[in-house]
Amino acid sequence: MSSTVVPSGGVRRKAARAATEVLAPWVWVLGLPLAVAWQVTGHRPGATVLWGLVVGVTGSLIPMAVIVRGAKRGKWDGHHVTNRAGRLVPFTVCLLSLAAGFLVLIFGGAPRELIALTATELACLVVALAVTFGLKFKISIHTEVAAGATVMLIWVYGPWLLLLVPFVGWVAWSRVELGDHTAREVVSGAFAGAVVGGAVYFGLLALLS
Repeated sequence: MSSTVVPSGGVRRKAARAATEVLAPWVWVLGLPLAVAWQVTGHRPGATVLWGLVVGVTGSLIPMAVIVRGAKRGKWDGHHVTNRAGRLVPFTVCLLSLAAGFLVLIFGGAPRELIALTATELACLVVALAVTFGLKFKISIHTEVAAGATVMLIWVYGPWLLLLVPFVGWVAWSRVELGDHTAREVVSGAFAGAVVGGAVYFGLLALLS
């Protein structure tokens, strides 16, 4: 009875691809507001779905639909848009879409934590846009989003969610392993997500309280 041995390089590649896809920015941006809404609405399903999906749809699903459609038409190099020059349209679409969701939250009387979260996502997008096209440095959106989301979840649910930190590391490793980013780019992304995201979120919560 024979068995097939998978080369170690193949295993590494599969693990990296899994992290890149399963923990992609759109996954975090879709799940994060639902998780936060569940906690801050007192575990009310209706309110959780309502406010969580306002952010998830405008910040994740709409931009991802545009990105996937553009990738299929050859407008950029795939649904992760690894080419720096190709990021302008996806970033702009995401900013405009999420800004619309932000207005819905404000005028709809959403919980302050969801308003602060959305403003934080907008701030992180602006930083990524400025770094990518101002400094011409391809900062990792994967690690920026993963690190920022982790900081906010720790704040909302408590320190036990420090268990998510290794997943941020897994994402960072995957981007380098796949050759989509350098170590400097993923570290910069994680730093921006944790520091900028954390500062904006905590600051807005203090102002809105």
